[in-house]
Amino acid sequence: MRLTSRKGESLAQLLHKEGISNTKVLTAIANTPRELFLPDALKHKAYQNTALPIGQGQTISQPYIVARMTELLLESDNQAQTVLEIGTGSGYQTAVLAQLFTSVYSVERIKTLQFQAKRRMNQLDLHNVKMKHGDGWLGWSSKGPYDAIIVTAAASSMPEKLYQQLNDGGRLIIPVGEENQQLHCITKCGDEFESKIIEAVRFVPLVAGDII
Repeated sequence: MRLTSRKGESLAQLLHKEGISNTKVLTAIANTPRELFLPDALKHKAYQNTALPIGQGQTISQPYIVARMTELLLESDNQAQTVLEIGTGSGYQTAVLAQLFTSVYSVERIKTLQFQAKRRMNQLDLHNVKMKHGDGWLGWSSKGPYDAIIVTAAASSMPEKLYQQLNDGGRLIIPVGEENQQLHCITKCGDEFESKIIEAVRFVPLVAGDII
């Protein structure tokens, strides 16, 4: 990873004012060159706190949401080391996670996006990320169970397969809903799952299947 840029530091300071308090998350945001994850025509908007299109009908998430979801994972009592990400997209959220967790596994249904994201991880020397082209609804069971799971697209209902891939004490952070989406923080406690609604959000839908 490169050193913190002035723009990255300014973005981190803005997110702190917006309520992000975890210093590790803020440092990761400051260290991540967001322009690398955007089309050339949108690079000038890289450090704005807004979601932006990346092609294929997908978006790069608002930095606040990236930081908030990551912060929720770090607040878990189980001191998570292995994380499953559903929806690699541009790889921006992936890059933030890779700076904070020992191992990141990421699933993307659109092959071209997965290829581009993998190239960006190499550019940033983030080698603790493994990627898979596949259906996010199914997770990545052969690499699990995971200490934490983060989903970066809105599910119409709770994906049961992801519950099964979570370690005891682990957290699943997932937006749920269609028109009215809510960000859920779900903690596995033995055979039970405790769910807490964090806030209203807006994500592209979590679509089943995969495409080349």
